[in-house]
Amino acid sequence: MLGTIAVFCGSHLGRNPRFQSAAQELGRLIASQGRTLLYGGSNCGYMGVVSSAALDAGGRVVGIIPTLFSDEIINSQPRAETVLVSSMQERKVRMIEQSDAFIALPGGIGTIDEVSEVLMSNQLGLADKPMGLLNVEGYYDAFLQQVRLMIEEGFMSPASESLLIVESSPAVLLSRIDSAQPSSNSAFALHRRSSATD
Repeated sequence: MLGTIAVFCGSHLGRNPRFQSAAQELGRLIASQGRTLLYGGSNCGYMGVVSSAALDAGGRVVGIIPTLFSDEIINSQPRAETVLVSSMQERKVRMIEQSDAFIALPGGIGTIDEVSEVLMSNQLGLADKPMGLLNVEGYYDAFLQQVRLMIEEGFMSPASESLLIVESSPAVLLSRIDSAQPSSNSAFALHRRSSATD
């Protein structure tokens, strides 16, 4: 079982109540399974929902948050362990380094940026860690369609899509992440090897 799960999610609450229920369920599961939740550090939006659910279930929660935010936001989840960093980029680097796997809840452009950073790191062989999308009520369908379009147009390797694990159930997604096999062949490495033999 992978011990530290980084959760990327919106700093605002969306309109769909099912998203909030999924965030609560994910936080409870991470804690009840004895894992550590690593997240963006504040109590805003779904960050607050998933972290509070994990804390209420007795789990360990670590928040990584940039100092550019106000003290009120930095200290908004006092029950979590807080790590201060200097920038949004450093937060992403720390989260990728310190996590065993990643799950994205519904979120905005920052969440897409974080997912893309992990996907790119896995493509380039800089990391080899599962990236899961909690695709509640098809929230990530359009994103997945864009990934397939980039593959069809030759901007990404066909192997890239396999670097994403997509499920609508938090329990099933965690199970699939645990069973994901490390890949000695990143999509980038596959592309390089293919090009070298052409």
